[in-house]
Amino acid sequence: MYKFLINKISEKSDDQTFWDHADVLRKYLIRSMLIVFILSVAAFFYKDFIFNTIILGPKYPDFISYRVLASLGRLFHVAELTFKEIPCNLINIELGGQFRWHIIISLVTGIILGFPFVLYQLWLFVKPALNPKELKYARGALFYISALFLLGVLFGYYIILPLTINFLANYQLSSEIKNQITIASYISTATWLPISSGIVFELPILIYYLARIGLITAGFLRKNRKYSIILILLIAGIITPTTDMFTQVVVALPLYALYEVSITIASRIQKKQDIQDADLV
Repeated sequence: MYKFLINKISEKSDDQTFWDHADVLRKYLIRSMLIVFILSVAAFFYKDFIFNTIILGPKYPDFISYRVLASLGRLFHVAELTFKEIPCNLINIELGGQFRWHIIISLVTGIILGFPFVLYQLWLFVKPALNPKELKYARGALFYISALFLLGVLFGYYIILPLTINFLANYQLSSEIKNQITIASYISTATWLPISSGIVFELPILIYYLARIGLITAGFLRKNRKYSIILILLIAGIITPTTDMFTQVVVALPLYALYEVSITIASRIQKKQDIQDADLV
């Protein structure tokens, strides 16, 4: 990919060598790493807020998501949506465990907050390789990619993570077995679920580029809509392994909305391509 971009850029600027482009890339990478480092350092000094309020927030029954779900439960008479206690006792079994996870979470926070800036730096490097037509289609992509990722992270944090923690913390094989959860297990779950949700929310962007190169069409997506609904429900069931259908629907609806948005995107691209083909004829 890197050589491909360098070759395309070179076609537009023959006066620059491979090492000139490598130097430009290095400049953008240094900027990206610098902003991530600064944000990570800032996050390091906000330890109490990041850990007690954000990371550990979903383990407390007064977390905002539980309160909203409890209100919905009272409205729709679903008792399972009332969360009274979450037995999630965290322990540390490594001498440097807490300090190590402090560093890791600070870095992850820096990457998430710095993601739009890093993406913008990548865009500045790729931009010279695009022709005017490609620039037209790529217009706004930076905003949508960043917005969808951050929206997915928020969805994963406020919806998927609390439901997952509540279910797994209350799940028991026997009343004789007490949960003593390591901070490594809890923190890895609390970070991976929101980030993976952010990646899943990039589906419309993926569909856009697949439709642009002709690998997928709106007709194909519509034809397989019923299978996608089943798949989405299965994914929602895995993400939120609760016994009630309501929580699965809460998770499944945004995923299905993304699928419908993808169909609309693919349909518009196909119409534009048909118009262009008609003009050529």
